[in-house]
Amino acid sequence: MTDITSLLAQGEGLTIEFKESKSKLNKDVYETVCAFLNRAGGHLLLGVKDDSSVVGVDEDKIEEMKKDFLTTINNPQKFNPPVYLSIDVIEIKEKKILHIYVPQSESVHRLGGKIFDRNNDSDFDITAQNANIAKLYLLKQDVHTEDKVFPYVTMDDLSLELIKRIRIVASNRRVDTHPWEGLSDFELLKNAGLYKLDKSTNKEGPTLAAILLFGKDETIAGVLPHYKTDLILRKVNLDRYDDREILTTNLIDSYYKMMEFVKKHLNDPFYLEGDMRISLRDKIFREAVANSLIHREYSSAYVAKMIILKDKVVFENANIPHFYGEINPANFTPYPKNPSIAKVFREIGFADELGSGVKNLYKYAKAYGGNDPVIVEGEVFRVEVKLKLNAPLNAPLNAPLNETQEKILKAIQNNINISYDEIAKEVDKNRTTIMRSIKKFKEMGIIERVGSDKTGRWKINQTMATKDHEKDELI
Repeated sequence: MTDITSLLAQGEGLTIEFKESKSKLNKDVYETVCAFLNRAGGHLLLGVKDDSSVVGVDEDKIEEMKKDFLTTINNPQKFNPPVYLSIDVIEIKEKKILHIYVPQSESVHRLGGKIFDRNNDSDFDITAQNANIAKLYLLKQDVHTEDKVFPYVTMDDLSLELIKRIRIVASNRRVDTHPWEGLSDFELLKNAGLYKLDKSTNKEGPTLAAILLFGKDETIAGVLPHYKTDLILRKVNLDRYDDREILTTNLIDSYYKMMEFVKKHLNDPFYLEGDMRISLRDKIFREAVANSLIHREYSSAYVAKMIILKDKVVFENANIPHFYGEINPANFTPYPKNPSIAKVFREIGFADELGSGVKNLYKYAKAYGGNDPVIVEGEVFRVEVKLKLNAPLNAPLNAPLNETQEKILKAIQNNINISYDEIAKEVDKNRTTIMRSIKKFKEMGIIERVGSDKTGRWKINQTMATKDHEKDELI
């Protein structure tokens, strides 16, 4: 049973529309039904004003309105293809309103020969907009842009050196023999679903996914001239940027370059998972970066972005939505938007199983920035990872812990009241060396001093677990 009160409280939006329609059905009622069918479905309430106030419909007109509605939507001359919908009479605030639930349709519908689409709380006639109609048909079809075949693209248009690298990376991740090891470059493409036969033309060739993954830069520009990823740092100069890089290369190298940009400009606080030190930054942005490359709709000219701001990092990319609104682990159903690209990313360790990205973002983002991430599915897919406002601009300390640093941290862990001189004596180093190392640890948020140097104590923000043989990265 639909909660009408909740719909009224939410107000009009992408999937909710109110019409006053006290005694008859105006043309805009059918335009909304057409738009709902073509986009994401929705709830249409008749007898309600735009401001959510309930005026009701005339009771003596209800049966006539229901009959007119059903006659129109089942008439292929007016509504094509026709559709069957039901109307519920709801009593609320001592008035009667009509509720029509419109599901998302698998077809593109026309009203009087015109195609209507939904955007926010409005219906738009897109009949003359060929690009938007093409996107609408793509939304309805169980096909992927990445599968488009390019018969005139040859192996010479791809980077064979990159394919060789990827084969090695994939093989090194397996304890047994990887299926790609004994294959030629051409056979690898076919095995990965990156070389196909276009049944509509009976021509075969590399797919768009193959070109995006392994194409030379000039090949990618030739088949997808609008393709690029904009990396922006905007922490000081808010009108323009502090640093910027525009990527037009293949997806493999784009992944590495995006992660390098992240490491260049974002802090990586000390963090333990169990008794193992892990990189929160890498855990989070590995997922966000891979998601932005795997699930992007590459037919769109919308420029994909990664923007690092003072308080958050924002990812945006074009998307064919299968859900509208904010995503969280409770309501998330994973959908493979570019399965061939995703498969290659999984084979080389850039991504895990479908759906793991959202779970990992929620698992680690709060520890990193103090808040859950914001993930919104729509025409533009948007991910926001919050940052702590007092975090350093970048993280220059990315070197392994040396033996002295290990001893200093262990000494503080064992005695939070220990003085600089006592630490120096215990690790057999001078006071200057101790102070220099502790300054680095403070900058990284591992420890802080509470009180004065003489009477204060150390506060350990993360438990330090060290082993004599460990020489892993301080991340």
